[in-house]
Amino acid sequence: MKRILFILIIVGFYFPQVFAQSKRVLGPVEKRLVDTLCNSMSRIDLSKINTRDEAVAAYTQVIGDHADMLNDLANERNVDMTDMAAMKKLGIDLAFDLYRMKCEKFAELSKKMAINVAKKELDKGAGGDAMAGTFKRIDKKGFNYIVFVDANNNEKTFLWLQQFPGSESFMNGVNQLVGKKMSISWKELEVYLPDAKGYYPVKEITGITIL
Repeated sequence: MKRILFILIIVGFYFPQVFAQSKRVLGPVEKRLVDTLCNSMSRIDLSKINTRDEAVAAYTQVIGDHADMLNDLANERNVDMTDMAAMKKLGIDLAFDLYRMKCEKFAELSKKMAINVAKKELDKGAGGDAMAGTFKRIDKKGFNYIVFVDANNNEKTFLWLQQFPGSESFMNGVNQLVGKKMSISWKELEVYLPDAKGYYPVKEITGITIL
């Protein structure tokens, strides 16, 4: 059960960076569980949540308090609770349900975690694989390069090489996104740049969340 709760919690918090889903019809057990989780989260004092660990702990407590309902939900969805891939999908669906029903405390907890992670990387000099910044523009140089401005007003460029969580927000024009605060994660890889006639490190985007 602890492993199952861990999966539900992790995919729940990273939901805003996963992907959009088409609408599903919720079964009675799932609807009851989602309502119960949201009601429980409504009692969380967000003023006391300042770090990622505190946000995760708060969400963990809510999920754990209603772990007895997970078995009923698994039965309703015909999911074997020992099937970790299926339970991960269930966790994503629950998080999407909370997001779709506009569960305010769930959205705020997720945002606090995203902001805290990005801020932590900025405090370390943005030397890791995530940062917070302000969207500025997209440069088109064969591939799309998304340009952010960091807290020191320095431009940072990231390669849009393939689909990533959040990429759909940039596919139909970006004028409305200019100046918005976002967190961006990336991985470094070395690529051959024909114009420069050599291999150079680039930052490939792995996810963007609008804050």
